Amino acid sequence: MAKEGTALVASLYRRAGKRVLDVALTLPLVLASAPLMAGVAIAVRATMGRPVLFRHRRPGLQGNPFVLLKFRTMNTAKDASGNPLSDEARLAPLGRFLRRTSLDELPTLLNVLKGDMSLVGPRPLLMEYLPRYSPRHARRHEVNPGITGLAQVEGRHTSKFSQRLERDVQYVERCSLGLDLEILLRTLIQVLGEESVVEEQMGRAAEIDDVGLYVVNGQHISFSRDVHEKGS
Repeated sequence: MAKEGTALVASLYRRAGKRVLDVALTLPLVLASAPLMAGVAIAVRATMGRPVLFRHRRPGLQGNPFVLLKFRTMNTAKDASGNPLSDEARLAPLGRFLRRTSLDELPTLLNVLKGDMSLVGPRPLLMEYLPRYSPRHARRHEVNPGITGLAQVEGRHTSKFSQRLERDVQYVERCSLGLDLEILLRTLIQVLGEESVVEEQMGRAAEIDDVGLYVVNGQHISFSRDVHEKGS
């Protein structure tokens, strides 16, 4: 009986309570951080020009696409042939700071308010990954993607993709109010310690991809494509 009661509470939280928590925490955060977001937007506009926002299609609940919002962190530098330089070469000094402090994630709070994302959940990866997941790893899309998650607070930047995806599935299986609050607290501690909760993919994705997600048709997927897609 106790086990059934626990399962019922967890189910109710996933269906309704999680959304209530997201709105209750995110709305005050958006209002409080509005001056900071305005300052970051002005800095990005002044140092890198337009667009200010990075917009990219990512898979959400059940793999349905949505447009992820972040502050732009890379410039438009190109080589002599007119081809964009590597992601690492285009990462601006301001962009590096924004990533290190997770300030580039502030616009993602708007995704949470809209309902496309949650504060806590598996990080939204790329649309191209969807047909490449194993049936178990595909379960990461049974919940809304999150700004932070179990894989971010328990894993390391050197963790293999298989380990990260497994932690995502573990989160889906264990999703509860207590777990979400624990992940949010651990995330806050990491941010205050200037340890970004978002894995730095550039230059190392091929090294940590042990499940065949990063290479499609023999080509490496760029994590920054559409960075200059119609933006603000």
